[in-house]
Amino acid sequence: MAEVELRDIVKKYGEVQVIHGVDLTIEDGTFCVFVGPSGCGKSTLLRMIAGLEEISGGDLIIGGERVNDQRAAERGLAMVFQTYALYPHMSVRQNLAFGLENIRMPKAEIADRVNEAARMLKLEPYLDRKPRALSGGQRQRVAIGRAVVREPKVFLFDEPLSNLDAELRVSMRGEIAALHRRIGNTMIYVTHDQVEAMTMADKIVVLRDGRIEQAGAPIELYNRPANTFVAGFIGSPRMNFLPCKVTARDAQGVSLADAQGRQLRAAVDGRTVAEGDSVELGIRPEHMHPDPDGYPVEIENVEQLGGESYLYAQTQTGVALTAHLSGQTSLARGGQAHLAIRPEYAHVFRKDGVALPRLRLGELENGTSS
Repeated sequence: MAEVELRDIVKKYGEVQVIHGVDLTIEDGTFCVFVGPSGCGKSTLLRMIAGLEEISGGDLIIGGERVNDQRAAERGLAMVFQTYALYPHMSVRQNLAFGLENIRMPKAEIADRVNEAARMLKLEPYLDRKPRALSGGQRQRVAIGRAVVREPKVFLFDEPLSNLDAELRVSMRGEIAALHRRIGNTMIYVTHDQVEAMTMADKIVVLRDGRIEQAGAPIELYNRPANTFVAGFIGSPRMNFLPCKVTARDAQGVSLADAQGRQLRAAVDGRTVAEGDSVELGIRPEHMHPDPDGYPVEIENVEQLGGESYLYAQTQTGVALTAHLSGQTSLARGGQAHLAIRPEYAHVFRKDGVALPRLRLGELENGTSS
């Protein structure tokens, strides 16, 4: 196992810079997920760690050792790719053993490692099958097993579940998370799916245009996003945003007026804004609920899922809002509704997109801020 540290990491292709001075520490034993939209640089960053892409600037430290100039095979890493890339003419046992045979490991040790990986990944019944006789999920477990048998310092995963159907993705998420709990190695996982990131990670790194927007625990990013990009990316459905102006500030938060002049409250530290400033109020769908005294909207669609419902609506000024309701609802498409916002769950973002610090519930009582 090993800590991974990126110090001012830069990647250029000719004159085009795609990674812009990334600083990041991934602690020993952490399951870290790189997440972001297509083209944000997450796979490039992973490939630089793996040694598959040259580092243009900065230092990459693995286990306390600078490895910029080390070949991929010397870094003590193992990588699982999006495609399984199994040898079709070999059995599962032979696929697992092949890499170890190439480095002339003793046969007894190879057998022990293969059997242990098969046990951990529940592949024992399939060891003598060829890949064509396996399901997609079983093939991906074999690909993971080839990494496990190498006993690397760090595991790297590059969107390993994107070729699986929805049900298999959910199952494999659980299996990879369980594998991490069993072996405790540092794991770095790349995905564009923020649900995967939220459910698997100890630490999420949100990337945009080759820069880190925010890094931290999943719930920290969900509850206290640093800016509108992170707030809109983490969470499904995405956060709602309402254009507003600041009308007043006090120790309990800020008062806002929307485009229709409706007054709203948010429990945030307003010391970095002034009356009259343009801001955006952010509220997650689960923190909106029907209330006669709430915000007037026109319902555009309703999704009834049995145990929960999603209400898609629009304000009179054309702002789209989504509400996540518990259970079933009698509200229907084309109807009217009023949605209430609880101020302690509201977020406020300045014109530059930076979030105002949220006040904790206990702080609302004594007027202090975080």
